[in-house]
Amino acid sequence: MENLTRDILKDITYQVNGAAIEVHKILGPGLLESVYHKCLCHELSLRHIKFKSQMYVHLVYKGLDIDTELRYDIYVEDCLVVEIKAHKEILPVHEAQILTYMNILQAPKGIIFNFYSYNLYKDGQKTFVNHYFEKLD
Repeated sequence: MENLTRDILKDITYQVNGAAIEVHKILGPGLLESVYHKCLCHELSLRHIKFKSQMYVHLVYKGLDIDTELRYDIYVEDCLVVEIKAHKEILPVHEAQILTYMNILQAPKGIIFNFYSYNLYKDGQKTFVNHYFEKLD
């Protein structure tokens, strides 16, 4: 996102958190990730938040285009990676996954929402920033 600042990213994060909390409030825990994914995409659309869903991650390694077969869940406003989980706990591999997507996409921030949790706001999300975040005004 051009002209992205920390304040703009904070506002986008707030809006996405609200959308995820709304989905969790209505559906509760216990469903498949794919259900939460579809509902969160619908909620983002209702709120007029721009996003891309289930797109392949483009990777160039030393000038070679790599067909990674990797797909992020949701990429909001070209600056925030959202990964959706419905697991008992977030594992280190989930954290590595979102950090990798953030670096490849050059996204300054990422959030994992774990819809398995009882309280999404308190226990069901984990936020990540990287060196791209540090560069923001």
